Amino acid sequence: MKVGLFVPCYVDQFYPQVAIATYELLQKLGCDVSFPMKQTCCGQPMANSGYEHLTSGCDANFIANFAEFDYIVSPSGSCTLHVKDHLHDEKNEQLAAQIRTRVFELTEFITDVLKIEKIEGNFPHRVGMHESCHGQRMLHLSQMSELNEPYFSKPGQLLSGIKGLDLVSLSRKDECCGFGGTFCVTEEAVSAKMGQDRVKDHEDQNVEYITGGDMSCLMHLEGILKRQKSPVKIIHLAEILNTI
Repeated sequence: MKVGLFVPCYVDQFYPQVAIATYELLQKLGCDVSFPMKQTCCGQPMANSGYEHLTSGCDANFIANFAEFDYIVSPSGSCTLHVKDHLHDEKNEQLAAQIRTRVFELTEFITDVLKIEKIEGNFPHRVGMHESCHGQRMLHLSQMSELNEPYFSKPGQLLSGIKGLDLVSLSRKDECCGFGGTFCVTEEAVSAKMGQDRVKDHEDQNVEYITGGDMSCLMHLEGILKRQKSPVKIIHLAEILNTI
């Protein structure tokens, strides 16, 4: 199984340890993983700002870098969703459509493709998990609390096998953190207040770490934690699962 590691640009620039953890984890799970060196931004920031018509260069570069792989895996729900929904190629739309079906968020790939239910790592800490909106509401990585349906969480399922990890219950477990990509720039006051509310929910549970599948959301929360001089740290799911 040839897997292409799709790393979001902000992870590459600011949190490379998340990309490394994802690469190592997939190797430990038996995948033949490669990181295409010429990959760049997937185009999501432009598309979310109303400029999807200017992302054709991003699309062409993505196809050139990832067409050869059986699966394309990313430690980001939002970037995964963007490619799944918006990757196009005017010259070969059939190829673009095929690639869209091969793109997976990390925990989705582990549970749905590799069929792994638990990962027996070791992380003896009290942890709160932030459910990012794109992953939950569009990729269906976990159940939405407003629906009268049985609860499930693919990331939570994988974390349940980690020795020593105390995964807390939050009072508003799937509330948006306020990041929202360019939303945090255009509506910074609302974004910051939403993030402060999410941080407080975790701090009320006395967590040591906040984890999640989207480093963008965690980056937003980290900024608030640092400004408040909080001892709580952020850590991506891949970093915890890589303790296997």
